[in-house]
Amino acid sequence: MNVLVVKANNRPATDAVSSKMYETFMENVEGVNVTTYDVFAEDMPYFGQDLFNAFGKLESGEEMTDVEQRILAAKQKAMDALTAADVVVFAFPLWNLTIPAKLQTFIDYVYQAGFTFKYDENGQLVSLMTDKKAVILSARGGVYSTPEAAPMEMAANYIKNVVGGVFGMAIEQEVIIEGHNAMPGQAETIIAEGLTKVAAVAKNLSAVTA
Repeated sequence: MNVLVVKANNRPATDAVSSKMYETFMENVEGVNVTTYDVFAEDMPYFGQDLFNAFGKLESGEEMTDVEQRILAAKQKAMDALTAADVVVFAFPLWNLTIPAKLQTFIDYVYQAGFTFKYDENGQLVSLMTDKKAVILSARGGVYSTPEAAPMEMAANYIKNVVGGVFGMAIEQEVIIEGHNAMPGQAETIIAEGLTKVAAVAKNLSAVTA
């Protein structure tokens, strides 16, 4: 089994709970081929006109600028990493109600008609990643699981809607650690209980290949 872990927090685990979730997963997963795609370590120019200019120059044979070459290479690397994976683990925080910009760039790179989805003859969306599974590991300092706050949560929901709803991956596991900043007196317990769940997810994934 090939497991791709998309790590989307460059803060140290001593300061960032989602970074600690990533570390806990890596410490407990065994018996699978694990590759980390660290969106903060990769050279990932932001999705925009540079990419479309690169596509045009690629077709015409014109010489590309440095950023055009870099964004084409980065996009292909992200697509190749996704193609090779049987399971994709996303480890990320909620920042300002959404995902980090670098993780958005990864999604932008692979969110491509003909690769992760297509449209049929009736214009209906067809998912192309139904052979893959996804795991969601996310942390948020506030509490967003209440009916009042849930509509504002656009990090875990976004990733699930994209990789599950559009790409068609089966969301196998989801661990959300929340409220540790809102309730500092309970933070240690909240985080410890969440990390125990992360370790269990990793061990369950390891057991599948045993």
